[in-house]
Amino acid sequence: MHRACSLQRVIIHFDYDCFYASVVENENPALKSVPLAIQQKQIVVTCNYEARRRGLRKLQLITEARKVCPEAVIVLGEDLTRFRDASKDLYNFLQQSIWSGRAERLGFDEVWLDCTDMIDYNIGLLNLNDLSHSFFCMNKDDPTIGFAYDASNVYGPTYPSSPCPTTVLSEQDEELRLRFVLGSHLARHLRHELESQKGYTSTVGIAMNKLLAKLAGNVNKPKNQTTILPPREPLGDPERTVIRFLDDHDIGKIPGIGFKLAQKIRAHVLGREAAFSEGPTYAGTKELVTVFDVRSYPGMGPKRLDEILAGPGSFKGIGGKIWDLLNGMDDAEVAKVRRVPSQISQEDSYMKYLHTFEEVKKQLHILGERLIRRMHMDLLEDDDDGGGIGDCETLRRRWIAHPRTLRLSTRPRPLSGPDGGRARASQRISRSAPMPNFVFNLNETPSTLALRLADEALVPMFRKLHHEQASWNLSLINVAATNMAETAAETKESKGRDIGRMFRRQDEILKDFRVTAPSEEVNDTRSAIPDRSAAQSLDAMMAESTSDIPVEDDWDSEDGKSQQLERCEICENAIPAFALAAHRRYHDLSN
Repeated sequence: MHRACSLQRVIIHFDYDCFYASVVENENPALKSVPLAIQQKQIVVTCNYEARRRGLRKLQLITEARKVCPEAVIVLGEDLTRFRDASKDLYNFLQQSIWSGRAERLGFDEVWLDCTDMIDYNIGLLNLNDLSHSFFCMNKDDPTIGFAYDASNVYGPTYPSSPCPTTVLSEQDEELRLRFVLGSHLARHLRHELESQKGYTSTVGIAMNKLLAKLAGNVNKPKNQTTILPPREPLGDPERTVIRFLDDHDIGKIPGIGFKLAQKIRAHVLGREAAFSEGPTYAGTKELVTVFDVRSYPGMGPKRLDEILAGPGSFKGIGGKIWDLLNGMDDAEVAKVRRVPSQISQEDSYMKYLHTFEEVKKQLHILGERLIRRMHMDLLEDDDDGGGIGDCETLRRRWIAHPRTLRLSTRPRPLSGPDGGRARASQRISRSAPMPNFVFNLNETPSTLALRLADEALVPMFRKLHHEQASWNLSLINVAATNMAETAAETKESKGRDIGRMFRRQDEILKDFRVTAPSEEVNDTRSAIPDRSAAQSLDAMMAESTSDIPVEDDWDSEDGKSQQLERCEICENAIPAFALAAHRRYHDLSN
């Protein structure tokens, strides 16, 4: 995307407030007024704002949390099913509220929305002589659906909080400011709808790209929003305000700069490795290295960053990419809504040793069962379009995608050093294999399938990663279903056509082409075939459907119920008996 185009984008980033705690609170509203913490292993993974007010914090040991706040309600959060389901529900709500089809989820509690097309449309509806009485249209087909707003003022906090009185905006900045005014009101509307309809509050950032929108959303938490607006000074330098916004951010807080890259940059700026906080979990650095520190470092630029970050696994031009991020430039598009996820994975981390192979095998079975259950939830849909016999229709389930690859990943824990300390572990090792076909069997329980999956696939993969007789100590195990192959469906987004489903619904599909009785045909030939183009469409559909299917094969590939086929004596195509009369009439009309 060209930089000029990226300046016109309006990206909204949603971050659900205390998401894990909010899910539990929505299940039990009585917990909203008490300090609530979510526990995984022996750690507080998150807590609500009432708990934070009383001294609890993320990544705190449970024993310490109980001392700090004895009255806290601690809920076990090992099973992530409830959180995944809530996240999926909120995501669907948000992506259905916009037009672009670009809604990208990050983890369970963050979503980017590209609302550029909605802003473009509503900019065209504005009465520039009366901006204070504007109406934001949420549905192009129904102009009454939407909300009233004041387009002369931005809604909520902004950066900068107040423009310099001597600054004169350029024409481009004036246009950009108006776009983000509309974006701020749309964000306010979506936030309020999310809370009123779903019961979840959120903090939102509005900006020209994903990077800035995410960072802007962190400024005014909770239940608020921040919009990055002009002025941009000096004139002609569109990144100036953005640079001031980024200056105080730690290098490790910039989206797109992961732990390893940030560690290399910190070491270069400090002249040594940065010290990290001690604790039972991997904590943050004790020494902040800000974006300003990096950008103002002598000789720093794309070329120097290339030298710092070069190494195995780094991509060409990494220095230029990181330099762009440090200057607030991010041309990455918000991903389109996917019919199926790119992968499904389950993982668990381990504070204590997995001493025996039996313990590992037990964990592989647990993770395998979670994976299969998640596949059922995300990759199965109801198939209720007449799969039964006669008048009896049976509700069935069908796979919308088949993952072709099974991946097992582990993260070994480094050995202790002479001083008893342990280096931070971040490197995973993985092994992949074809996904066994038996996991798609819907007649077996997930637990039964998981036993086979562990014994026949995961355990052999694990033994190739870790020798059974060697000493090993793992901090994490992950199992994933990847390399999705979508099955055929009727939606525009699908990558194939479901022939079996089409012919199970043949009466509905071909109702407009039904051939009438002979006596009726004489009186009204148009009732048999509406027009020549419709007949041609029918013939084209039949020819396409039968081009690769021998006469003796089943037409319904899923049910195995054979349809009688007959050869057309004119074109010699194989035609279902029920459609042969209409097909012959097409030839008659052609002559």
